[in-house]
Amino acid sequence: MIDEADALLDLASILADPPLMRDVCSDCYRPSTVCYCKWLPVPRMYPKSRIILLQHPAEEKRCLRTATMLELSLHPSKCLVFKGKRFPGKYSVLEEILNTPDTILLYPSRTAVDIRDVVVNEVKSYNIVLIDGTWPQAKAIYTGSPILHSLKQVKILDNDTSNYIIRTQPADGCLSTIETAALTLGLLEKDDSYNDKLCKPLKAMCDFQLQNGAVSHQSKEFRIKNNTYPKLIGKRLNKILKDAEYMRNDRDYKYNE
Repeated sequence: MIDEADALLDLASILADPPLMRDVCSDCYRPSTVCYCKWLPVPRMYPKSRIILLQHPAEEKRCLRTATMLELSLHPSKCLVFKGKRFPGKYSVLEEILNTPDTILLYPSRTAVDIRDVVVNEVKSYNIVLIDGTWPQAKAIYTGSPILHSLKQVKILDNDTSNYIIRTQPADGCLSTIETAALTLGLLEKDDSYNDKLCKPLKAMCDFQLQNGAVSHQSKEFRIKNNTYPKLIGKRLNKILKDAEYMRNDRDYKYNE
């Protein structure tokens, strides 16, 4: 008779079937069935200005992030990504960029000016610094990076509702990273094609997700106004909503002057 222990050893030695792995695109890192690469601009766009992304480490782990989309849409020399929570950190190249007079930070601080006021400047190109992360992460990066405080800060006063509908935005008017970059480049370079070409892969990705069971998301602000937000409003969210309201009031005041 077969010893029970030997039988268990024999069973343990049987290899399990390997898990089925989905084919993944080597460029966008999305499953091949939902790859958005054919919607990327060809050739890559080559603006006069350069995007400098300061990316929170947690953002890199999100499967539906748009920073990768932006990197694949612009020439490699026109989109530089630096990862961390405090900057410039170990990046000497970034420190040099941040100390350049033509570097601007897109951040809705109380001292930020309308980006249209920058367009009339004689400077032909800029280093455009964007903080890539959630609003709390972006604020933490800004607070923890004193070098950013001395940069010329700009804001977009007429941003539309985001088309990044598979991810919940905190307030109406909040945009994804690629939408922000597209709108900024379009305004600074006076070329509407940036918004159209850069946002095509975003629309494709959202369509893929909706076709595969995802649902369209309204902003937290919209749901609160319509009494459909399921949670209590915490201090952090309340602060974000107040800042968004301040931005809208500032826009209305400026355009009604």
